[in-house]
Amino acid sequence: MTEKKNNVPASAEAPRKKKDGVFGQYFRKSRSTKTAAEIAAEIERVMRSEEAAAGTASAGDRPVKSAAKKPGQPKAPQQKPAQAKAKNGQKGQGGQTGKSKPAEEQKPAAQKEQKASSAKGKAEGKPKQQPKAAAKNEPKKQTQPAAQNKPAKSEPAKKQPAAKDGSKKPAAAAQQPNRSTRRGKKADGTRRPPLRIISLGGLGEIGKNLTVFETEQDILVVDCGSAFPDDDLPGVDLVIPDFTYLEKNAAKVRGIFITHGHEDHVGAIPYVLKQLNMPIYCTRFTAGLIKLKLEEHGLLKQTKIHTCAAGDKIKAGAFTVEFIHINHSIADAVAFAIHTRMGTVVHTGDFKIDSTPIDGEVIDLARFGELGKEGVLALLADSTNVERPGFTPSEKTVGATFKRQFQGCEDRIIVTTFASNVHRIQQVLDAAAAFGRKVAVTGRSMENIMKVSTELGYMKVPKNTLVDINRIKGLPKNKQVIVTTGSQGEEMSALYRMAFSQHKQVEIGAGDKVIISASAIPGNEVTVSRVINELFRKGVKVVYDRADMLHVSGHACQEELKIIHALTKPRFFIPLHGEQRMLQIHSQLAQDMGMDRNHIAIADNGSVIEITAKTIKLGGTVPSGEVYVDGSGVGDVGAVVMRDRKRLAEDGMVVVVLPISAHDGNLLSEPEIITRGFIYVKESGDLMKELQSVARDAAENVSRKRGRDDGELKGSVKSAVSSYLFKTTKRNPMVIPVVTRL
Repeated sequence: MTEKKNNVPASAEAPRKKKDGVFGQYFRKSRSTKTAAEIAAEIERVMRSEEAAAGTASAGDRPVKSAAKKPGQPKAPQQKPAQAKAKNGQKGQGGQTGKSKPAEEQKPAAQKEQKASSAKGKAEGKPKQQPKAAAKNEPKKQTQPAAQNKPAKSEPAKKQPAAKDGSKKPAAAAQQPNRSTRRGKKADGTRRPPLRIISLGGLGEIGKNLTVFETEQDILVVDCGSAFPDDDLPGVDLVIPDFTYLEKNAAKVRGIFITHGHEDHVGAIPYVLKQLNMPIYCTRFTAGLIKLKLEEHGLLKQTKIHTCAAGDKIKAGAFTVEFIHINHSIADAVAFAIHTRMGTVVHTGDFKIDSTPIDGEVIDLARFGELGKEGVLALLADSTNVERPGFTPSEKTVGATFKRQFQGCEDRIIVTTFASNVHRIQQVLDAAAAFGRKVAVTGRSMENIMKVSTELGYMKVPKNTLVDINRIKGLPKNKQVIVTTGSQGEEMSALYRMAFSQHKQVEIGAGDKVIISASAIPGNEVTVSRVINELFRKGVKVVYDRADMLHVSGHACQEELKIIHALTKPRFFIPLHGEQRMLQIHSQLAQDMGMDRNHIAIADNGSVIEITAKTIKLGGTVPSGEVYVDGSGVGDVGAVVMRDRKRLAEDGMVVVVLPISAHDGNLLSEPEIITRGFIYVKESGDLMKELQSVARDAAENVSRKRGRDDGELKGSVKSAVSSYLFKTTKRNPMVIPVVTRL
C-alpha cells in the first residue's frame, strides 16, 4: 500500500516527531498542576524555543551550505537596517517561522547578485531591476529574513520612486486577488458564497454522527454513523440518518471521510452506499472494520476505499482534507483540518489527550498549534464529556487494574469490553501472559476485530497465549481467560448467553470471575443490570466499573477541550456530538475561553450553518431525521407503524370478526372476539360475552339502514367496542373489526 505524506520529505517530518515527544513529556508533568490555557501557552513557548535552538545549532555547524541548514538561523548584524525596512514592506510574513530556509541560506550569494544588478541598473536602465522585484516577491512562503536580500541602502532607495511604474507595484497589485480570496472573495472581487456546514446527525443526541461541508460545486461528508434504538422503538434494530439531502445532491458529493471505526461513526455506511456510490477515505484500521461491514452487505467489490495516514492531505473538489493523529478508545483515530477557500475548519472527531497511550502515539498537539498560528476559521469539537471537569484518565490505568485483578486469582477470568477497543484487549492479553494464563475469544464481533487488528499489526498477541475456545476447557480454571462480547447486555451477545445458560461452549457459575471493562451507554443501563444480577444469582464474582477502575472514557473532559480551543484559536465555534445540554455547556466553556457568543453556533440536525470569513449564522434547514432499520427493511417502518407498535405493546389488541350474509347483510352468527396482549380469555368469560353483545347490537343497528357498506359497519363496531372497554377496564386496546361476507 502506497501512502502519500503530503509531499513532505521525511527530514521535514522529524522535527515534528521530536516536538511531540517534548509535548508529551511536558503534558505528563503539568496536567495536574496547570490550567489548559497555561499548558497551551507553554506548548507554544516550547515550539518557539525548539525552533530557536535548532537554528542556533545549525548556524554554528554549517554557516554556508544551504542543504544542511535548519530554519531559524540568527540574523547577520550588518543586515539590521535592511531588516527594519523589510518589516514595513512585508507585513504579516514574520509569523511563518520555520519556512525561511532558502532565503537565509543564500544570503551571501544574494547580496552579491543585488550589488551587481544595482551597478548594471545605473548603466543599462530600469528593465534590469526586474530580477530585484522577483527576488522580493519570491519569498512569499518565507519569513521576514527573506527581506534582507534587498539592496541595503543608497542605490535601491534612489531607484524606488522610478520603480512605481515598473516592476514592484504591479507585483504587489497582483497579490491583491489572493488576499481577497482569503477574505471570501472571488478573483473578480465578488463575494464568494458562504461555506455551509450541515449536521444530519449527532446534534441533540448521542450517536448517528454525520456532518456535511458544502460549497457551490462540492460536498464533503464526515462520518456516517448509526445509533442504538431507544426503548420507545420496539422491533427496530438500528437508527440511521436521513440521506435525502445527499441523494438530491449526489452529483456534488466527493466522498466520505471517516474519523474512526466506532459504530456511531461508520454504522450507516452500508445504507448510504446503497443510495450513493462514493469513495471512502480513512485510516488503515478503520478501513479494515469498514470492509468487514461492507462484505456482510455485499458492497465491498463496488466500493472504493482509500487508506490514508496521519499527515496525509487529500484533495476532494474544492476541499483539501488533512489527517491529524488523535487519541481515542479505538486505534487509528484522526481529526481533520479541512482547508477551503474560505479558511481552515478543524473537525476534532471523538478525541482525548492521552499522555501515555498504549501504542505510544500521543495526539499531535503540535499540528493543532501550527494550525492555530496559520489561522483557524472554525472549530467543530466533541462535546460528549464536556460536563466532566479535569482530564480523562489514561488508558494505561486500566492495564494496572487488570494486573491487580489477575494477581493471586484462582478463578477462571472472563473479561468483557467493547470489541473495537483494541488497546484494552491488548492489555488483557498482556496481563494474561504475565500470569501464565491462556486466552480464548468468543463473540462474532470480537473474533472479527481480533482478526483484523492482528493482521494489520495493531495488536500484538504474546506467543503461545491465544487458544481456541473449545480447547481452553481442558485447562485448569486458574489458567483460563475468556475475552467476550456483551458489555452492554445485548441479548444475542456471548456474555448474555453465558449468564442465561444459553452458550454452547461456556457454562458459567461458582469459581468464575467476570470483569466488565466498560460503562453502560445511555439507554443500556437496564439490560446491563439484568445481566449482572443474573451472574450474581449463579454465584459468579462480578467486578464492574463502579467497584474498580476498569474503564476510562475515550472522550475529552473540560481541561482537554480548553487546550484544543487555546491551541487552535478559532474565529468561530460549533459544538458537535452531544445532547442539547452538552452543546450548551460546551458553548459556555468556549465563552469562558474568551470567545464571543455571536461567534458560536448551536444547531439542530438539519440546520444549515453559513460561514464566511467574517460571519456565522443559521440559514435555513434541510431534510433530516431518523430512518429505522428493521430486519432487511430500511425506512419502511415509519411513525405510523411505531405508533401502532407502541399501542399494541401498552394495551394489546382486540379483533372482532363479523360473519355477514352476502344476500341480505344480516349477521349469520354471534361475533367472534379474539384478544392478544389484553386479557387472559379463560379467566374473563363474562367480559367476552359482554363484548359479543356490544358488537352484535352495533352491527344490527347498521344493518337496518339502507345503503350500508363495510366501512360504515366497521366504524360503528369499533367505536362501540372501544367505548365499552374503556368504561369497563380503563384500557384502550387496538380494536380491529373484520367483516367476512358468506
